[in-house]
Amino acid sequence: MDSRSILGTLERLVESSKIAILATSDPDGQPHMRWMTPTVLKGRLGAIYAVTSPAFEKATQLAANPRVEWMVQSRSMDEILCARGAMSVLDNPAVKALVLESLGAHLSTFWKMNSDEGSLVVLETALDYVRYVKPASGERHEVNLGDEYGQA
Repeated sequence: MDSRSILGTLERLVESSKIAILATSDPDGQPHMRWMTPTVLKGRLGAIYAVTSPAFEKATQLAANPRVEWMVQSRSMDEILCARGAMSVLDNPAVKALVLESLGAHLSTFWKMNSDEGSLVVLETALDYVRYVKPASGERHEVNLGDEYGQA
């Protein structure tokens, strides 16, 4: 599986499942995992996007360590994809608009936790590694994206 194929699989899984797990590390190196609503944007291969509030813990964690890992799976759990990279916090109105348009109505939980619509930033993960697994068959593919996408 080449990089384009594995990124296409990532896009398909994100679009179909609508949720993923994001792992970050706090300033003490302790891991933290949470459910997120990610998206991928057309024309921006090698990146995963999400939104958060700058007041949430993950913003502090990312300032200390921008390395993250995402895990997304098919609804039937017969496909699992893990993607690692460096996450940036973006406060750009144009990027916010693109990400919010892509995520649409899938942010109901986020809005319950963050009622201040003005308090929103975009999380952009520049991927450098992706692992895809089909547990039932033992199929496994790993792709290092760092050289191809300049994100190593």
